[in-house]
Amino acid sequence: MLSALIAILVLAIAGCGSDNANNASSASNAGSTNSGGSAAETVVKFASDASYAPMEYMDKDTIKGFDIDFIAAVMEEAGMKYEVVNTGWDTMLESVKQGTEYQAGLSSVSITDDRQQTYDFSVPYFESTNMIMVKEGSDIKSALDLKDKTVAVQTATTADELMSKIMGVGNTKLKRFDSNTVAMMELDNGGADAVVADIAIVREYIKNNPKMKLVGITDTPNFGSEFYGILYPKGSELKAKLDPAIQKVIENGKYEEIYKKWFGEAPDLTNLKNAQ
Repeated sequence: MLSALIAILVLAIAGCGSDNANNASSASNAGSTNSGGSAAETVVKFASDASYAPMEYMDKDTIKGFDIDFIAAVMEEAGMKYEVVNTGWDTMLESVKQGTEYQAGLSSVSITDDRQQTYDFSVPYFESTNMIMVKEGSDIKSALDLKDKTVAVQTATTADELMSKIMGVGNTKLKRFDSNTVAMMELDNGGADAVVADIAIVREYIKNNPKMKLVGITDTPNFGSEFYGILYPKGSELKAKLDPAIQKVIENGKYEEIYKKWFGEAPDLTNLKNAQ
């Protein structure tokens, strides 16, 4: 049973959120920054936690996903070379803060007031929200129903922050894990009543695991919109270089093309554009 479950999870999430797949990277873009500057030889290294299918995930030794196609379009527009490396979540946060080995983080990172104390962010490039995942037949209908339940989240995510406010920071029924993969395994094993994670990840997991009979629940009043941004160390010069490229990709139709590829529908860009 355990081996079968692990096999299912590998197919569904296609990677582990910790350091199990470190150093796997996507192909770099071979564009140049300008006609005569030395910056043309610079390779921007993005750290990522490739465990957020369909946003970023491992396919054998290659990172794929919406974020990966998006950054390819952005870096082509900016004319810059780049590489995306799977480092795991905690390593990404720490290494980007230092700004030495990695100059940016790309991993469905929600822009929050708390994170902005430590990092700079690009303009928003994706609108998201958190979603509750439960088994069919659950009596959970909203986030407030989770207050006395056992809930699994990935540590140091906005799901962790939201549920800490609802359940209490020291609540032992709030279980924190290194990755969403393990959090979802906890629900399947009966160790949790629900998982809270980003909506795209929950929907992808439910779609890929129909036999598990899982249900996704949205709760707009308690889980409002969030916006992803590229993560930079404080004072990074990359923000000024990449923000115009991000906005151009969103405006010229390339963003919609990538969004349709991964989500099967056109995006509503109203809130995203207003957030910029």
